[in-house]
Amino acid sequence: MHPAPSVIIFTTLSGLGFGLLFFLGLGRPDVTGMTAFVFYAIAYGLACGGLLASTFHLGHPERAWRAFTQWKTSWLSREGVCAVLALLVMGLYAIGTIFLDAQWRALGVAGSALSLLTVFTTSMIYTQLKTIPRWHTGLTPALFLSLSLAGGALLAGQVRIATLLLVVAAVIQLAYWHQGDTALERSGTNLGTATGLGDRGKVRAFEPPHTGTNYLLREFVHVVGRKHAQKLRMIAFALGFLLPFVLLLYPFESIALKHIVAALAVASHLAGIATSRWLFFAQAEHVVGLYYGKR
Repeated sequence: MHPAPSVIIFTTLSGLGFGLLFFLGLGRPDVTGMTAFVFYAIAYGLACGGLLASTFHLGHPERAWRAFTQWKTSWLSREGVCAVLALLVMGLYAIGTIFLDAQWRALGVAGSALSLLTVFTTSMIYTQLKTIPRWHTGLTPALFLSLSLAGGALLAGQVRIATLLLVVAAVIQLAYWHQGDTALERSGTNLGTATGLGDRGKVRAFEPPHTGTNYLLREFVHVVGRKHAQKLRMIAFALGFLLPFVLLLYPFESIALKHIVAALAVASHLAGIATSRWLFFAQAEHVVGLYYGKR
């Protein structure tokens, strides 16, 4: 699919934001007052910034509120409902930790669960699409959740948990890439099934469906060269997982240096995940491309 900047920003930032809210709701780090305010400001800035970015891909952003009405059937609607609930519950919990020096644990746990549920609903928007075999796998929600938790642990300063979660996320990312490369072939979808003529023998295109471009080609067909994709995968893996892992393991003695290294680890992880997200959309082979001879 054509990788729109808005959805890349959305999935990258909101995942980090809700991941940080997850850990804050569990009291990690155990902060109050102005220190807590800084953490919540970062979490809400990332989560809300990502959610707002998602509306820029809509033809009519002013109608986005209507998505909330379809929660019984739409994962997009469920995502919106869960996001609002998570932000409201964590907002109440934040008020207690920042202004009242109180930590209402039950509220925090509920907010953490809703934050993680929001990330899950986001992943299911893509997982449910049978027309994109690369996404239609259980590894998609596993990838979204693991990246959110790893990034959240990094932002929360939970070094030991972050190192473990980075390893888990890296393994899932590699498994997702490996399985995704053969997903379209294994789905059994081809030009014959795309045209409905497969029962009559092998189907090949005699002429293109039309001479000009259209919406389907602009939005759903984006071909990434194999060498180009491999280079981007190495960049994504190195920046998103390897470098942050190494930085977290290195025993720096200076507190100031530790903070600088932690910031570098977060920045590297953010750049790597943004690259991974670009590939997530760019390599999503929509089966409609078969009809136009693009697969």
